[in-house]
Amino acid sequence: MTQNTPMRLAVVGAAGRMGRELLRTIHAMDDVEIGGAIERAGSPFLGKDAGDIAGLGPVDIAIEEDPLPVFAKADGVLDFTVPAATVEFAGYAAQARIVHVIGTTGCSADEEEKIRAAARHATIVKSGNMSLGVNLLSVLVRRAAAALDADFDIEVLEMHHRDKVDAPSGTALLLGRAAAEGRGIGLENSSVRVRDGHTGPRPEGAIGFATLRGGSVVGDHSVIFAGERERITLVHQAEDRAIFARGAVKAALWARDRKPGLYSMLDVLGLD
Repeated sequence: MTQNTPMRLAVVGAAGRMGRELLRTIHAMDDVEIGGAIERAGSPFLGKDAGDIAGLGPVDIAIEEDPLPVFAKADGVLDFTVPAATVEFAGYAAQARIVHVIGTTGCSADEEEKIRAAARHATIVKSGNMSLGVNLLSVLVRRAAAALDADFDIEVLEMHHRDKVDAPSGTALLLGRAAAEGRGIGLENSSVRVRDGHTGPRPEGAIGFATLRGGSVVGDHSVIFAGERERITLVHQAEDRAIFARGAVKAALWARDRKPGLYSMLDVLGLD
């Protein structure tokens, strides 16, 4: 494969909101082409033209159930599905030795370990958020947390549409980890995810999370550094899912011909 050859990208979960956005983005961008489309068993979209589903008109790519033959012909796969499916797709990507871009959130520690194992043979880019803005925000959060001492309490506030199933969001956790890294602490032992009833005073050094759900909000995230008589708030607002799709395609192009391993969007964007 040469860099002058369009990169063939398969989309899993192709009939979902993000899957359709990915198909439209691939179709509109240079250096890539739709290399396949996958849906779950029993989906009413199986056998339909992926372009028709995405509103592009026919592209002569039928939505299929079995990922193995699709992955065998693809150079990479874009995956914003669910953790169990993502682990399965990572295994298939490892078998095919192709690029696997993962925007799936909510993975357990065991699932994360299986993805790391797959990265011994697949080139995997995994991030809680694929947008340039959010990843730049994470760098700013880490630097702010390092510069501000424990007198500044850290709270991560996020809001998403009513259909989002995991909380806190993958992006909120990404930002929380950035804050923890800046403070030199582990997020797992420092985060506060739920407050209800008589909670007592806020633990010193804790990183708090607040989750809002409603309407059609694509994604709003704020990291608040609250000190005595002053407050700093770093904010990102996503207005269109296309920013995540474009980031995922750019990640796939960046990963093309790189050696197997587990990478992040900070690697892709050179922000680490």
